[in-house]
Amino acid sequence: MVTNLDQFRDIYPYTSRYFDLNPHKYHYLDEGEGETLLFLHGNPTWSFYYRTLIQGLNNSYRCIAPDHIGCGLSDKPQDYNYTLSVHIDNLEKLVDSLNLKNITLVLHDWGGAIGMGLAVRRPDLIKRLVLFNAAAFLSKHMPFRIEICRKRFIGPIAIRYFNAFVKGVLAFGLKHKELLTEQVRAGYLAPYDTFENRIANLRFVQDIPMESTAESYPVVQNIENNLRQFNNLPIMIVWGMKDFCFNRHFLKRWREIFPSAQIHEVEYAGHLVVEDACEEIIPWIRLFLKDNP
Repeated sequence: MVTNLDQFRDIYPYTSRYFDLNPHKYHYLDEGEGETLLFLHGNPTWSFYYRTLIQGLNNSYRCIAPDHIGCGLSDKPQDYNYTLSVHIDNLEKLVDSLNLKNITLVLHDWGGAIGMGLAVRRPDLIKRLVLFNAAAFLSKHMPFRIEICRKRFIGPIAIRYFNAFVKGVLAFGLKHKELLTEQVRAGYLAPYDTFENRIANLRFVQDIPMESTAESYPVVQNIENNLRQFNNLPIMIVWGMKDFCFNRHFLKRWREIFPSAQIHEVEYAGHLVVEDACEEIIPWIRLFLKDNP
């Protein structure tokens, strides 16, 4: 786990909490009071990604943001089953331990599949959906940069020895490069500072279910088959249109699944849309929540 947050503590001024998954510690933030907003990050980010949204919303809402095992300030065991179903299991245990109800899911990247996996298991807990660039359905699309990281020998060397996945997302994920200050950059890099601490960055990439024989293929297939039941919920989609990974094809698919969703296309934003457009996103979320009590 990361022990020194001093370099970016003033932009991530939150109290760390830990849920015991025995024997592993599952880090999460729990800030503010009111209805629950559950923020779920992807790979290779962590709860740090949502710091500005939490700051902008925790005066009116309870903002909970876990770090998936292997990510952020959570434990990073080397011998662990880093698969989608296990991440959903962990999240469900945390949600039950906190007795969360009427949840608004706020999802990005792998958080889409993990969060919608929870929603499919426990639809009675979900009140609203906010989706950033993410997927929760099968797709044959694979960006070249990520495909390379799935290669048997190249992937482990690039991701674990050279930290190429985190550095690559920071290099290509933002269009407003001036927002990536040294302090912000340090916040993203800090949890993934050693070979051992990059284990989940690799395992997430390896777990992308491109073939029907993949372990997580039936899990994603089941999620996809059950998404339309949420069409009766208020749904907002905010999409960075310059995303090298979750491109317009994915947004088109969400439009087909959730035809009544409120959609904001952020033409200038990349994959890390919350970094690129947080000043626009916070009032959009506030209005969405107010209009859908």
